[in-house]
Amino acid sequence: MPILRQDIRACIVDLDGTLIDTLGDFEVALNAMLAELGRPGVRSSDIARWVGKGSEHLIKTVLQSSATGAKALDDAAVEKLMPEAWKHYQASYLRINGQHSTVFAGATEGLAALKARGLPLACLTNKPRDFALPLLEAKGLSSYFTHVFGGDSFPRKKPDPLPLIETCKALAIAPSQTLMIGDSANDAQAARAAGCPVVLTTYGYNHGEPIEAVDADGFVSSLVDIEAWIGNK
Repeated sequence: MPILRQDIRACIVDLDGTLIDTLGDFEVALNAMLAELGRPGVRSSDIARWVGKGSEHLIKTVLQSSATGAKALDDAAVEKLMPEAWKHYQASYLRINGQHSTVFAGATEGLAALKARGLPLACLTNKPRDFALPLLEAKGLSSYFTHVFGGDSFPRKKPDPLPLIETCKALAIAPSQTLMIGDSANDAQAARAAGCPVVLTTYGYNHGEPIEAVDADGFVSSLVDIEAWIGNK
């Protein structure tokens, strides 16, 4: 396995599709929202293609898609419906947060190994922070992170580099020494633009596209393999 040439001093870790399989939570919350709006439900296979760019984007994509069996709404109709849709989605997601999701095999062990090396860890997700914090706590992962930032923590979300740049500042580590660990092109594009090395998991969501086609420094099938990418101090 290749070893990153950079001197890694910290790691930024994505949440959905990297640490936790949250498709079940998304499916339940979105279908509860759609039921309140009088629209047909959505399948988890479609959600896997849409998740990753924040809750607002996910809701809009669901409403604009004909995959639910309902007539797709145009931009104007979606914008008009968004306040009500967001209210129902937020209520249902907070109610079931973590109940239909599972930690990926090797995720806890991988975080523990990185922390044992003395590397500060930050969780950076496009999920709202109020969703991310209780989920990490419920799954026993919150203690590994010195910082948790959500899609509403900064003015822009991944794939914009701003969240990574600001997270590196919070960690007090240069981007070139901060490894981004994610599961999608969003994470890789943000890392490249921010100047961070990036390793991606092969089991995540990546919008239904082959992850190996994404420009990244490496790919792992489990977070327990991340340590090997960093190499020895």
